[in-house]
Amino acid sequence: MMTKGRQLSGPVIGRLGLINKWLLFVYGCLFFLFIYLPILLIMFYSFNSNPINMMILQDFTLDWYRSIFGLSTALTEDSLYVESTSQLMAALKNSLIVACSTTTIATILGTATAIGVHRYRFRLRQFYQALMFMPMLMPDIVLGIALLIFFVNFGMKLSLMTIIIGHLTFLISYVFIVVSARLAGTDTTLEEASADLGANEWVTFRRVTFPQILPGVVGGALLAFIISIDDIVITYFTAGVGSTTLPLFIYGMVRRGIKPEINAIATLMVLSSLIIASLGLYLRSRRR
Repeated sequence: MMTKGRQLSGPVIGRLGLINKWLLFVYGCLFFLFIYLPILLIMFYSFNSNPINMMILQDFTLDWYRSIFGLSTALTEDSLYVESTSQLMAALKNSLIVACSTTTIATILGTATAIGVHRYRFRLRQFYQALMFMPMLMPDIVLGIALLIFFVNFGMKLSLMTIIIGHLTFLISYVFIVVSARLAGTDTTLEEASADLGANEWVTFRRVTFPQILPGVVGGALLAFIISIDDIVITYFTAGVGSTTLPLFIYGMVRRGIKPEINAIATLMVLSSLIIASLGLYLRSRRR
């Protein structure tokens, strides 16, 4: 009985392993299909020439992309949702100003805070670490209303500056967490060896510490940039007249209906995000 059971265990285990592999493959395909199918549909319908109902396919066209950049197209004025190319470009310019500003400031402050909390021991250190998580855990709408009340009470005019301040309240936490995770894996003996060789704290940081945490700094900066340029909830409460960003501009267009022109803008944003993510992965691979 035991011999027969041992003889059957091999084929049975092999079949179970094959079934598990197929189940894992099917699960993986369904998982990625669930995530990326809506994005692929947006990209697909952005080339549809039907200006009335994008679900009904007509001809392949690039006119929706041409209209975004103000180029001549075969489309009529009634088919276009963008009032003017200048408004779209102004919204894109505002988004880039906010994203670049918040990324730079959040990266500097988040990295400095992560190094300080990781290197030094002080009272309420764990409480301070938990406090850095709060902006990430807080609902965006609650944070947006709180920021709006704060700006109104202090008499601050809603503008790009208030948007930047609003984004910094939670983006610093993202950079802090990414850099802290990188600091946890650094080799402190290299810093001790640098000090033994006579290097001061600044030289040790520039030559030893910073190269080790650079992948984390780059990852935190890219994460902050992507979140900032795509944010709509915080921006909605902190934006004023003349400070419309690209997500708010698209949201205003969507409220009047979804057309291939909106899909074309979304496709360009997806491609931009992929380029930024690929650049981040490339820089991380170069530093290893």
